[in-house]
Amino acid sequence: MKLTLRVWRQRNADAEGAMSTYEVDGISSDMSFLEMLDTLNEELILNGEDPVAFDHDCREGICGACSLVINGDAHGPERTTTCQLHMRSFKDGDTIDIEPWRASAFPVIKDLVVDRSAFDRIIQAGGYITAPTGAAPEAHATPVPKPDADFAFEHAECIGCGACVAACPNGAAMLFTSAKVSHLNVLPQGAPERETRVLDMVAQMDEEGFGGCTLTGECATACPKGIPLMSITNMNKEWLRATRKAGKR
Repeated sequence: MKLTLRVWRQRNADAEGAMSTYEVDGISSDMSFLEMLDTLNEELILNGEDPVAFDHDCREGICGACSLVINGDAHGPERTTTCQLHMRSFKDGDTIDIEPWRASAFPVIKDLVVDRSAFDRIIQAGGYITAPTGAAPEAHATPVPKPDADFAFEHAECIGCGACVAACPNGAAMLFTSAKVSHLNVLPQGAPERETRVLDMVAQMDEEGFGGCTLTGECATACPKGIPLMSITNMNKEWLRATRKAGKR
């Protein structure tokens, strides 16, 4: 396959960025999208040019690092992570636009790499349980109803890639935050922080500068792990419950 790539290049966070055009040839349809970018970078290095910076880690669709906007879609034309997207999804002669996540809360570091530490700070605000170290009971000793377990596992699948933010026209992080809140709030181990968790995580989300949610649903459509849109509704209910309870104290 021969492809034309239009890639966002930006030297650093303070520099102005622009799309640069490259031609790549000999691309196998069995290659992953990241392997195709590796091929481009090998050519750039051989030509004495600066390779394209992009995030990646596991390349198995579980770490969320490989986050790119491809032809205007978060992670590309398939509902998967960028590392699990294969070049068979494109045709010989295609022009492919490759950009970083676009959100004020995700500033560009270089080229296609963005700073997603805002997600880390949301987790630090309340995405944990306070089981005493060394004294936590064996997990199976606490019965969990199967519907609750299934609900928790469904939301625990969130890998924090940020596709929901990139796809949202408002740059909202509601789907990510609601997945983390819903995962823990439904389990008995998460009950002690049920109210403070949702209040603190939502407050941190707002402080990070993410946009407001208008329930367009693009977040759930783009999510490679299928976190449901109803997760946001659940978090809203948890937030209202927590604020009412806090107001009665």
